[in-house]
Amino acid sequence: MTEPLAGASAEHRTVSRVAGILEFVSRSDQSVRLTDIVAELSAPRSSVHGLVHGLVSTGYLSTTDDGRYIVGPALPALLLPKTGIDHAIRAEMEGLSLEFDETVTLVALAGDSIVTTDAVESAKEVRYSPAIGTRRPLYPTSAGRCFLANAQPSYRDRFLERAFPLPAERDRVSCDLQRVRDEGLAVNRGDTLSDLHAVSAPIFDGRTVAGVLTIAGPSARFVERLDDLSAAVREATGRLSRSSSG
Repeated sequence: MTEPLAGASAEHRTVSRVAGILEFVSRSDQSVRLTDIVAELSAPRSSVHGLVHGLVSTGYLSTTDDGRYIVGPALPALLLPKTGIDHAIRAEMEGLSLEFDETVTLVALAGDSIVTTDAVESAKEVRYSPAIGTRRPLYPTSAGRCFLANAQPSYRDRFLERAFPLPAERDRVSCDLQRVRDEGLAVNRGDTLSDLHAVSAPIFDGRTVAGVLTIAGPSARFVERLDDLSAAVREATGRLSRSSSG
């Protein structure tokens, strides 16, 4: 019997199918149908549908308004530390942290959650110390509200219907998100933690929010400086954003 080579691994069918789905959708010039993925993998439709649904729920795939599939925001987020633009993002984060001596984070979208992918922490003893890679809710976090406010209306409506079944509450949140869109900024005034304030602004790549910069810290230090913090974060993301025309 031939022994396996040292370090060689047997193929795992589920992992191979997930990788195949992501690779196929990534190299496709346009959105793809479920039937296209099934044909590409030569796998049972029921198995592929379950995997695709899981990838959508975790943000690695997204659905278009006509029910097709495209690469989701969580996949590019895995590569953020290796992209060229991230050098500029890191420089802006360090500049904000140096100016205000508060913690600055870069936040990515992952399905119906957000994930902090990078942070420059304050040197102060009492500071916000984020957990890198931990999923947090889209609402009411300030970073999550930036993603929600600028999401496709069809996705935003579906999310609000699931998260806020009462019409009055849904209307209140819709008004809040409209305000975030208009101002280009979201402020967390102790909405997630009673003694924590945060200011977030989106980094645009065309019309898509590629990431969110957040500056956060104890509420007592933020109240008097909120206008300055808001202006600085908005200016930083404005320098980082790319217009639709490139």
